[in-house]
Amino acid sequence: MTLPAPRPAVADPARSSALSPAAVEFAADVRAGLTRAPQKELPSKYLYDEVGSALFEVITVLPEYGVTRAEERLLTRYAAEIVEALPSDVKVAELGSGSGRKTRRILEALCRKRPTSYYPIEISRTALQLCRRELGDIERISIVGYERDYLAGLAEVSRQRNAGEQLLVLFLGSTIGNFARLAATRFLRDIRAMLRPGDTLLLGTDLVKPVPTLIAAYDDAIGATAAFNLNLLSRVNRELDANFDLRDFEHVARFNPDVRSIEMHLRARRDVHAEVRAARLAVDIGAGETIWTESSHKYHADEVPAIAADAGFECTHQWVEKEWGFAESLLAVK
Repeated sequence: MTLPAPRPAVADPARSSALSPAAVEFAADVRAGLTRAPQKELPSKYLYDEVGSALFEVITVLPEYGVTRAEERLLTRYAAEIVEALPSDVKVAELGSGSGRKTRRILEALCRKRPTSYYPIEISRTALQLCRRELGDIERISIVGYERDYLAGLAEVSRQRNAGEQLLVLFLGSTIGNFARLAATRFLRDIRAMLRPGDTLLLGTDLVKPVPTLIAAYDDAIGATAAFNLNLLSRVNRELDANFDLRDFEHVARFNPDVRSIEMHLRARRDVHAEVRAARLAVDIGAGETIWTESSHKYHADEVPAIAADAGFECTHQWVEKEWGFAESLLAVK
């Protein structure tokens, strides 16, 4: 079946002109993604609004989703060892802090040695608020959050430090997996360009494991991940004056063996016509057609040093959790 090309919707000029800069960017990304052929897409970063961030916190404690618990076990076991491998005095910037729960052990180990400045960088204001509540009780810590995307926030933190101050960048969880392989290397190069000799990056990577385990982690029995995924369309409705009916879509998680990646999609249960007024867009989606919302690439631990070297880092230490399959790698600026 050949669908007509997406066509402009009738938009209220006054409403469009009243959009915040963030909403204008959101609208542009939605328009670009939903007009992409042959695969419609929505950027995964928009999964994390207030509702999405809360749902993701639920996902991290589900029995099927072992990523967060594996990383917490690693950081609990090796926090002191990780801190010993760092320069004597560092400021800490975290890309995508979430609630900050996974970061606590590192910060506690640092603060036992000296007062520490911590800069969580998040596009979600709710996540930053959760982070401050989670970590504010640590003695000798100073927390200054940045509601920015990763690179803009890191650039600001890096610019504001004094000469001679070292920076530890945390990129934990499995967020690097949201990038395709080449894009992940480019992103690490962008980070490297903001750093100086003596700076470090602690990188979390989820490792390859049996496909049924991966599918279950992204399609849990109680439907929390499905709600998390569907909330993206609900957010488009709320913030961009759209009229998607969530009952027209179902959550799908599938494994792509060619790139070792779990993909999340929203699949249309029937033919769908919807308008996104703030994006001046009307879109038709055929029954069975999907909107690709997120990928999570999985790694082998021994791949990381070569990827790091290609981005201008040296992998000096690596810690691996074998029960679930997760690695933390400490990358130093070359």
